[in-house]
Amino acid sequence: MRYSYSENMCDPSYYLPLAKAAEEAGYASMAVPDSLCYPKVTDSEYPYFGDGTNDFLEGKPFIEPFSLIPAMGAVTTKLRFTTFVMKLPIRQPVLVAKSASSVAVLTNNRFGFGIGLSPWPEDFKVCGERWKGRGKRMDEMIEIIRGLTTGEFYEFHGKYYDFDAIKICPTPSEPIPLLIGGHSDAALRRAAFIGDGWMHAGGEEDELIGMVQRLQELRREAGRENEPFEVHAIAMAGYTLDGAKRLEDLGVTDLIVAFRNLYEADEQSLEQKLSILNQFADDVVSKI
Repeated sequence: MRYSYSENMCDPSYYLPLAKAAEEAGYASMAVPDSLCYPKVTDSEYPYFGDGTNDFLEGKPFIEPFSLIPAMGAVTTKLRFTTFVMKLPIRQPVLVAKSASSVAVLTNNRFGFGIGLSPWPEDFKVCGERWKGRGKRMDEMIEIIRGLTTGEFYEFHGKYYDFDAIKICPTPSEPIPLLIGGHSDAALRRAAFIGDGWMHAGGEEDELIGMVQRLQELRREAGRENEPFEVHAIAMAGYTLDGAKRLEDLGVTDLIVAFRNLYEADEQSLEQKLSILNQFADDVVSKI
């Protein structure tokens, strides 16, 4: 079992000292959120928190993950970084492949690429991308990212994207793990059939158990049950030793922990954050 430290929407100056402290304390990774913009008016609902509004985004600082991760990577040597999760189909796949490849190279393969579908139609509109067909586009994007990050010439001719053979350089010495986020059955199926892992967005433990069991069922259907597969989860049980062991037996490989309500205003100082992450490392992380 590995622990991933999540500290989102905080003062941007905190990230580098927190990354160094998380590495020194024994956390395996750090989760990095993705949010593009905040629409003034929207009827869209956020599926993972509260009443579904996006009011929690007001005034919350998000540093673009492909910028933040190399900065944190430069002050650490072992800590891994995972996007949690990047909204893939609002972006252009060749540009994403180039950025992801660069991040993986700069961090010496310490990058797990968490990807998913944005719940906000406004994200698609403002980027000039279509809302309709976003899942199928994401499937093609995954193929493109994998193909281009091999470092070989690669061409693609699909329904949504079409280009002749190209090559990008540099590319990482190891494949970039693609971790699929989302709670729908379509997301679980995508993770099981073509992903290297799955990222849970939170919720009740019974729901998590059901989704992990469904993933296992789908992986058997795909003939992939014996392949390496990461399951990143958020659960209150993960804050105790007994709970962490129970989740590990379920099939969870990485527990994401945060030490405040990330949807509310951040009133913790850097010193408080450092104290809390170190105390949890002493009490739980070091004993796993």
